[in-house]
Amino acid sequence: MSQSTISISLSLFRMNTTDCSAPDSCECNNLWGTISDTRKSRDDYTAYAEACFKSFGDRVKHWVTVNEPNIETIGGLDSGVLPPQRCSHPFGNCTRGDSTTEPYIAAHHLLLAHASAVSLYRAKYQATQRGQIGITLLGWWHEPATDSSEDAAAATRMNDFHIGWFMHPLVYGDYPAVMRSRVGARLPDFTAEQSKKLPGSFDFAGFNHYLVVRARAHDSAFNTKQRDYYADAYAIANPFDDIQEGHLEYAPWALGRLLDHLKLKYGNPPVMIHENGYADASELPRKVEYEDDDRSEFLQDYLEVLYLSIRNGSNARGYFVWSFLDVFEFLFGYRSRFGLCGVDMNGEGRTKYVRNSGRWYSGFLKGGELRPASSSGKAYVAA
Repeated sequence: MSQSTISISLSLFRMNTTDCSAPDSCECNNLWGTISDTRKSRDDYTAYAEACFKSFGDRVKHWVTVNEPNIETIGGLDSGVLPPQRCSHPFGNCTRGDSTTEPYIAAHHLLLAHASAVSLYRAKYQATQRGQIGITLLGWWHEPATDSSEDAAAATRMNDFHIGWFMHPLVYGDYPAVMRSRVGARLPDFTAEQSKKLPGSFDFAGFNHYLVVRARAHDSAFNTKQRDYYADAYAIANPFDDIQEGHLEYAPWALGRLLDHLKLKYGNPPVMIHENGYADASELPRKVEYEDDDRSEFLQDYLEVLYLSIRNGSNARGYFVWSFLDVFEFLFGYRSRFGLCGVDMNGEGRTKYVRNSGRWYSGFLKGGELRPASSSGKAYVAA
C-alpha cells in the first residue's frame, strides 16, 4: 500500500470477539474490567498498542485506538446482540451480564485505555513517526420522531448519550450532565488525574455515519426499577431491530447536522468520516449489481453535504467510503453488499468486479466533477 502512495489508517481494536461459550472462562469475565482487574485490561491494551506502534508506525499515518465503542458497549453488554453477548432480563436473552451497569463500566475503561495509548504514542513515537492518533465513534444522528417538544428533547438526550458519552470526556474531562443526572451512581467517576488526561487526547475524531435514528420520548422509563441505556435516556430509539430487518433511513442532511453539532458543542475538532456507504441486497440480479446508480447518487449527495459543511466552517479532514469491496458484515453477514467492487459469492472463484459506482468514484478522486445533489432534503429509505 505504501508503495502505491496509499496513506494507511489502522484501527487497533474493532469489536470484542471474546468467546463466551464457556461463561466461566477468564476471557468472558474480563471484558475491559467489567468484572475483573480494571487496571490490567488497560495495561494489556497499551502494551498491545505499543507493539503495533513499534512494528507498523513507520508506515501507518492515522491510528484509531478503538472503533465504535459507543455501540459495541450497547450491542455487546446491554442488548447482547453483538459479542460478547452479555445482558440481563428484560433487555436481552443472555446467559449472564448486567445491562444496567456493564455498558457504562466498559465504556469508562475503553476511554481510559484510549487515553493511555494516546499518551504513550505522543511520548515515544509521534515525533519520529509523524502520525496522528484518534478514536472512531458510530455517528448515528438522532432526530425527533414527531414535532412534539417531548420528542425533540428525547432526540437531544440521545445525541448526548450516543455522541457525548465519549466526546464530552475527550473534550471536557467528564460525561455530559444529562448522563450524570439520569444514570447516577451507575456511571463511573473519573479521578482528577484522569479528568486532566482525557481532554485533547485525540488528533482527530472519527465517525462512521450511516443513519438517521428517530427518537421518541419515553419518560415513564424513569419509574422503572430495571434500567438500561435507553431507559436512562428516557427515549425509545433502539435501531437494532430496524437494522436487522433492513428498514433503514439514510439522509445526507444528517451528516451536515452531525458536523454542525461537533462544531458548536465540541470546539470544531478535526473530523474524519471513516465509514459511509450504501448497501444492496445480495439477491439483486447481476446486471443491477453492476449498474448501481443509486449507490453513486448516494455518495454524490453525501459528499456534497460534506463539501458544504466544510465551506461553512466544519473541520472535517477526510472521508472513507464503506467499502471498496463486498465484505462480511457483523449484523448482515454477506446478505448486504456495500462494495464499490462486487464479489460473486456464488462462484467457486469468488470473482471480483468493479461496479459503476467504483468507476465513478475513481474518476472523482482523480479530479472528476461531483454532480450536485438532486434534493437537499432527500432521504434514502432502504427496505
